[in-house]
Amino acid sequence: MNTRSAVKQAAIDAIPLCLPAIPFAFVIGLAIHNANMNPALGWSSSWIIFGGAAQLTLITLLGAGSGVLAAISAALVVNARHLMYSAALAPHFQHQPRWMQWFGPYVLIDQSFALAMLRDKTPPEQFRAYYLTAGFTFWGMWQITTALGLILGPVVPASWELQFAVPILFLAMVVMGIDGLTKLVAALVGAGVTLLCIDLPNKMGLLVGALCGIIAGSVCERIKP
Repeated sequence: MNTRSAVKQAAIDAIPLCLPAIPFAFVIGLAIHNANMNPALGWSSSWIIFGGAAQLTLITLLGAGSGVLAAISAALVVNARHLMYSAALAPHFQHQPRWMQWFGPYVLIDQSFALAMLRDKTPPEQFRAYYLTAGFTFWGMWQITTALGLILGPVVPASWELQFAVPILFLAMVVMGIDGLTKLVAALVGAGVTLLCIDLPNKMGLLVGALCGIIAGSVCERIKP
C-alpha cells in the first residue's frame, strides 16, 4: 500500500464510523443549549477537547451547576483511557517525525485508535497518512455536526432518543476490534467490571473497568497456549 492508497483507505474506513457519531454530536449540541452556554463558547469545546465523552461530561456537569474543577476532573477521568491508547500506539509513533509525535495525538480518539490498531503492521509513512486522514475525517465531521446540533438539536423530538447513539457507537468499535480470544476476554471483563462499578462517583467505574480489562487481557495473553 502506497501513501495515496493509505489516504483513500482511511477515508473509506472512517466514514462508516462517522455515521453513528452524528447523533452523538447532536446530543453534544443539545447539551450546550440546555446548559445555557454561549453557543460559540460551547462549540469551541469541540475543537479544544475533541473527545465526545469527556466533552459531554464537562458540559453536562457545568450546566448542572458543578464547580469548574470538579467538572474538569470528571472529564479527565473519562478521558483517562487515552493514556492506554497512547501506550498502545507508542511503538508506532517512535518511528514518526517529531512533528507527528507532538501533533498526531490531537486526533487520537476512540475511532482513530480502533482503526490505527488494525494497521499495526503498516510501514511508518503509510501508517502516518492513514492515521492522520482517519483522524481529521472524524475531526471535520465532529466540528460540523456539533455546530448543526447547536442549531437543530433543540428542535429534534425527544422521542428520537439520540442518546442511544453513544453506546451504539462504542459497541461498533469494540466489535470491530475483537479479532482474538485475548481481546474478547479483555472486552468482556472490562464491560462487566464497569457495569458493577457504575455507581462510583465521577465515572470512576469507566477507569476501573478499563484497568481490569487490560489486566485480564494481559493474563490471558500469558497463559494461552
